[in-house]
Amino acid sequence: MLRAEGGRPLTGFMRAKALNQVKQYYAKMREVADKVTETEVKLSLPEQRTPDGRRFSIEGVVDIVKEDDEIVMYDIKTHQPEMIRDNQELYAEQLNVYAYIYQTLRGNQLDETAIICTSFPSSLDEALKSQNAARITREFMQWNSVISIPFDQEGVDRMIENFGKVIDRIETKDFAPPQLDRLREKFGEGRGVFANKICRQCDARFSCESYRAFARQRYGRGFDFRRFFAEDRDENEQEDWITGNLG
Repeated sequence: MLRAEGGRPLTGFMRAKALNQVKQYYAKMREVADKVTETEVKLSLPEQRTPDGRRFSIEGVVDIVKEDDEIVMYDIKTHQPEMIRDNQELYAEQLNVYAYIYQTLRGNQLDETAIICTSFPSSLDEALKSQNAARITREFMQWNSVISIPFDQEGVDRMIENFGKVIDRIETKDFAPPQLDRLREKFGEGRGVFANKICRQCDARFSCESYRAFARQRYGRGFDFRRFFAEDRDENEQEDWITGNLG
């Protein structure tokens, strides 16, 4: 589908990585998936104002599970579980807004809110690379892909206010990247720095001076960004790729 819509296929490495992630995720989350009663429920909070007076709306998509007279709202994220746990307040604000819309504006009952992590933890990734069956089983059983987030009304107001501030910054083109020192700082609990946990989620990181400087310091002056875009193709694939991009 990506190839048909965009004319550019994924690399073989990324295809294999994506397939492995889907298989692990489905094995872990099949029980929850079977219970989902509403998927991609669209929520909207219209007619909000930024600090500078700009009008905006907040929209989101969640999944709903109804079981034994209880209703649970899930927000699905592609981040790793440790990333969400280390920065739970950032994710809680967004989920609180969704819960507020669902309960207050829609008038629905809601008993629990939680985040589902589609990415498995780095410890499981390392276990899979080791091909050690016992280690893989142990890490798989320890993997908790559902993180419960309690509802907080103050978090709703804070999220809406922060959202408005971000819109004002975008509209005034105030979006300079963090300085290099910030990228090297430890971020959250456990191992990992800001660049690895935040910048790696940014599609524009290879156009960012701070991230390029970080990568060259960490991996050497000869670090070649082009390898991230390389793909092993035969001549037919190359011709298809060129034809698909003519538009």
